[in-house]
This record gives sequence, structure tokens and C-alpha cells, in this order.
Amino acid sequence: MKKWLSGFIAAFIILSLAACGGKSGDSQKTVAILSPYLSSVTTNQMIEVLKKQSADQGWKTNVVDTKGDVGQLASRMEDVISTNVDAIIIVSTDPNQLKSQIQQASEKNIPVFGCDSGYIEGMAMNATSDNEAMSKMITEYLLKTTNNKANMVVLTYRPHPGVLKRSVQLDKMLEQTPDVKKVTEQEVQVPGPIENSRKQMESLLLANKDAGAITAVWAGWDEPAIGAAQAIEASGRKDIVVTGIDGNSQAIDMIKKGSPLIATVQQNFDGMAELVVKQIGLVFEGKQAEDTQMYAPATLITKENAK
Repeated sequence: MKKWLSGFIAAFIILSLAACGGKSGDSQKTVAILSPYLSSVTTNQMIEVLKKQSADQGWKTNVVDTKGDVGQLASRMEDVISTNVDAIIIVSTDPNQLKSQIQQASEKNIPVFGCDSGYIEGMAMNATSDNEAMSKMITEYLLKTTNNKANMVVLTYRPHPGVLKRSVQLDKMLEQTPDVKKVTEQEVQVPGPIENSRKQMESLLLANKDAGAITAVWAGWDEPAIGAAQAIEASGRKDIVVTGIDGNSQAIDMIKKGSPLIATVQQNFDGMAELVVKQIGLVFEGKQAEDTQMYAPATLITKENAK
């Protein structure tokens, strides 16, 4: 009896271990999503799509927001690496600020993906818009609108990799346009870009009261364009036009209503997130990402085609 019972217990343990092994092989994948800019409308939009599409794939997601603190983001990324997540997505973040952490992830075979970020060695891939092409598109429209003659205010945030590329492209184009004078370039505070840019623009309008002292505002993305347009509209100034990039709903509504904000470039943020999720799926299958840098198409939005 004892021998039979011992044999039964041994068989039960073996079967239990086998069952556990099968569950481990089919265990749920965990994807960590990190960004310092969750308060941004478009960053939040991408993260929501990433969460939904990951859930559709049966993956668990963990979102980390450091509220504008990139230094803290590096520390939090090390935290998620230590938990052995299956993949990491950095959203709207310059990967050059996370080189050490990306290397740590690579050493632990944790693939790092970018969504509207840059790409550096050690990452699996990045999906974004062609920021130089978008900058060229919106800048050409602004220059055409002002007949290549303007006193321009530039509102930007060069720590963001995409906004940096747009700003550098603007610089190149202004070098070829001598009748456009850059009155000032100001960095917008993040978080809180709409309020901050509105206050900056109010101060600039007070300092440049004469008609024609400022005739154009080039904003690196929509939120500072919205804030600047609000300040201009409140001041009653009719001689200043504003452009942005992103195509968020508030900006498009302002374009439709005939505010100083006259144009934006609508990015396909959902498309970026979809590209990232697809590539994660390939990597989880043991394949390589289709490319290291992938672009979702963008569209110029003016009053004529705003919906």
C-alpha cells in the first residue's frame, strides 16, 4: 500500500510540474510603456492605442509616467528591466537620454521599441512621422502665406527628438529666406505647454506692440500653437498667423473657426502605435522587426480641408 501511495504521489508531482511548465511557456507577455509626457494630448493618444492593441493581443501593459522628468524616467526604466518584462516601449522620448538603460535591456534580451521617439543602436525599432518632411510641409505653407516676408516667433522644445528635427529643418529653410526675421525663439515648458505658451505670447505681444512687429508664429507642435493663438486672439491682433504640427482636435477646431491658427500637419498617431504593436508581435514570434525606423504618413490641414 505504501509503495502504491508513494508511486501515486510521485506521478502526481511529475504531472503537476509538466502542467506548470506548459503554463509557463504560454504565460502572458508583459509590455512596459514609459514616457515623461503622458499629459500631452498626442502622447496620451498613442499610449491609449498601445494599451488597447496590446490587450487585443493578450499582453499585459504597465504604464510609467514621470511627468516631464527624464532623469526619473531612466531610473524607472531600470526598475521595469529588473522585473524582466517582455518588452519596453518608450513614447515621445529621446533614446539618447536612455542609452545606458537601453543597453541594460539589450543585455537581458528585453527588446526596446520607440513610438514617436528616435532610434539608436540597441533598440528593436521606432515608429514615428518623418519630422523633417512635416516641418518642410508646414514651413513652406507658412512662408507662402506670408509671401516669404515675416517677423517670426518660434516656440519649440528641442529636448524632444521629433520637435528637434522639425526645428533644425526650420533653421535650414530660414537660412534660405533672408526676408524672414526670427524675432525670438523660446522653449515651451512641458508639462503645461498651452498655458505656458499663452503666457509667453502675451509677454511678446506687450513687448512688440507695433503693427507688423510680429507677423507669424511657428510652433513645433500644436499645443504651443494653441496657446499662442489664444493670446493673439485675446489681444485683438489681426496681423499674426500661427502654425503647428500634430493635428490634434483642439487645433483643428481652431483652424475651422478662423482663429490665428491657420494650419497644422496631422500626424497618424494611431498608425504609429499600430506599427509598434505589429513589430512587437513579430519579435515575440522570434522574428526581427521589419525595419529599425518606420514612418506613418502625415497630412497638411488648413481651413479648406479641416474636418
